[in-house]
Amino acid sequence: MDYWDAIRARRNIRSYTDQPIPPADLDRILDAGRRAPSASNRQHWDFVVTTDRSQLEALSHVWRGAGHLAAAAAGIVLVVPHPETDRDARTDIYDLGQATYAIMVAAAGAGVGTGHASIGDVDATRRIFGIPEDQDPAYMIALGYPADRPLRPTDRLKRRPMEEVVHRGKW
Repeated sequence: MDYWDAIRARRNIRSYTDQPIPPADLDRILDAGRRAPSASNRQHWDFVVTTDRSQLEALSHVWRGAGHLAAAAAGIVLVVPHPETDRDARTDIYDLGQATYAIMVAAAGAGVGTGHASIGDVDATRRIFGIPEDQDPAYMIALGYPADRPLRPTDRLKRRPMEEVVHRGKW
């Protein structure tokens, strides 16, 4: 699917089939995150990926809105180092947003659904993956094939209309 169709097809998926994601597709999805824009090209991110059912189940408990990870085919935890300054913290969070969206659009392009979640229990997440104390697991993304219906481009969204969102030249 082309990039515009992938953008229009991407939606949050919370229910998955049991079909595994081919390793080449998973690597391409991860590479999209790695290639995302980063302020000053700092790339202050690491991605921990798992397809292990016990790890996915454990991840589903680190945030109240992460139950969908238990049934996902794969999960990605986005990790950043402890920030040295407030500016670093803001920049790293922005960069993680860029990486998240690159991952999600690349996944949609492969027909793979995604559902993002925050991380509440940072210590539990560190224990699950052996993440060092000087690194902060910040967000996670579940990946899998949608159980309800395949991803297809749509223009019917629950989104504010363009003329309400976009301000041209002034507010």
